[in-house]
Amino acid sequence: MQLIRPDWPAPPWVQACCTTRLGGVSTGVWASLNLGDHVGDEPGRVALNRARLSAALNLPAEPLWLKQVHGCAVAELATADLGCTADAAIARQSGAVCAVLTADCLPLLLCDRRGRRVAAVHAGWRGLAAGVIEDTISALGESPLDILAWLGPAIGPASFAVGPEVRAAFLATDPADGCAFHAGPGDCWLADLFALARARLARAGVTRVFGGGDCTYADPERFFSFRRDGVTGRMASLIWLGPPTGSSFFA
Repeated sequence: MQLIRPDWPAPPWVQACCTTRLGGVSTGVWASLNLGDHVGDEPGRVALNRARLSAALNLPAEPLWLKQVHGCAVAELATADLGCTADAAIARQSGAVCAVLTADCLPLLLCDRRGRRVAAVHAGWRGLAAGVIEDTISALGESPLDILAWLGPAIGPASFAVGPEVRAAFLATDPADGCAFHAGPGDCWLADLFALARARLARAGVTRVFGGGDCTYADPERFFSFRRDGVTGRMASLIWLGPPTGSSFFA
C-alpha cells in the first residue's frame, strides 16, 4: 500500500495521510485501493479495502465516511453519524478519524499547532467558491494564525478546463482570484485548485500552508481521476488525534 504522508510541522500525535490507488483488491476501472462505496465497485471489495487501510494505519476507530455533495456543511465527529451529509469533518478528541474521498477534487487537512483539533475538507471548485474552507476554519474555533493546512493531490492547472461561469463565480468574491485562471481552448479556462485554495486560506488568515502540486489527472499509475476516466475509484485523505505525548505546544 502506497501512502502519502503530509510534510508539515504538526505535533507528532496528529496523524494524517492520503491514499493512492495502489494496494487494494478492487479490479477493472476501480483497481486497486478504491475506498468509495458509491462508484459502482463491488461492496465486498470496498469493505476489504477499507479494512486493509484501517489495519495498515492502525486506525483507532472507523473513519467518519461522509456523503459528500460539494457543499459547505461541517460534521462534528462527536455528534455526527456515519454517512451524514457534509463536505468537511472536525474532531476535537483523540481516536476520532476524519476522512474525505476524492478523485480530482482537492483534499485539505487542517490542524491547530497545539494538536487539539483536526479537520478534513473536500474542496472541489463548487465547495471552494461556496466557502467550505472558511466555514471549516470557523467551526474549528481556533485563531487562523494557529492553524496548519496541507493540500493533497488534486487535478492540476494544466488539466482542469472549466467554463467561464466557474471563473465568474470566483471573481464575484474576489477579483484577485483571476490569477488562478488561464485561458484555455475555446471559451474554456484552466483553473488552479491549489492556487484558489491557498488564496482562500490566506484571506481567512491561515499563513502556514503546505503540500499541493500532485496532479491526479496526470498520474494514472498512482491516482484515480474522475475527469480523466469517468467511472473510477476514490482516494481517501484522513486525519486524527492520537494520544498526546510530551509538550502540547510547539513554536
